[in-house]
Amino acid sequence: MIEYYKDVMKTIEDSLESIDEKLYEQIIEECVDTLKNGGKIIASGLGKNVPICEKFVGTLNSLGIDARFLHTNTAVHGDLGMVGKKDIVFLLSKGGNTVETVALANHLKDRGTDTWLMTFSEKCKSAEIVDKRLIMHLINEGDEWDIVPNNSTTVYLIVLQGIAIEIGKRMGITLDDFKVNHPGGGIGAKLSGKDLW
Repeated sequence: MIEYYKDVMKTIEDSLESIDEKLYEQIIEECVDTLKNGGKIIASGLGKNVPICEKFVGTLNSLGIDARFLHTNTAVHGDLGMVGKKDIVFLLSKGGNTVETVALANHLKDRGTDTWLMTFSEKCKSAEIVDKRLIMHLINEGDEWDIVPNNSTTVYLIVLQGIAIEIGKRMGITLDDFKVNHPGGGIGAKLSGKDLW
């Protein structure tokens, strides 16, 4: 059992070390500029990347930052309406070749939307469409067939959460700001100085 987790940690570490730090910094700066200019942050994904995007959006919302989830599949069925001219979009796709992802990439390009493709595939159809790309390396998914979305989604979660926390810092979000948005649950009780039970 322990060996499995050691392998997972090695894979995650390898993926994180493959990130181009200049591009990562550019992403943070563009997100902050977007928010300061009245835009919002949008994360889009399919399949197992959906809850990852939702967690990212949820973290930003808890910090009082305007963020939305755009399902890659339903985007072309009207949900594109949430994307404004001032917004920034993160498009998650491990392989970058799914029909829905490629279609959305084209629509976002036509709209002139500031779009970042986050993928583990350097050569894919989406990468040919989206100019801004954060491409990471992935040793394997960690399952016996190397196909179950596992390590890839974990890396996405870690990276997006890191981005969310850094955005919060640079936007000057305080604990009081966070407290206003978290009146309930264990966190709400702790921040209000009350005992949950």
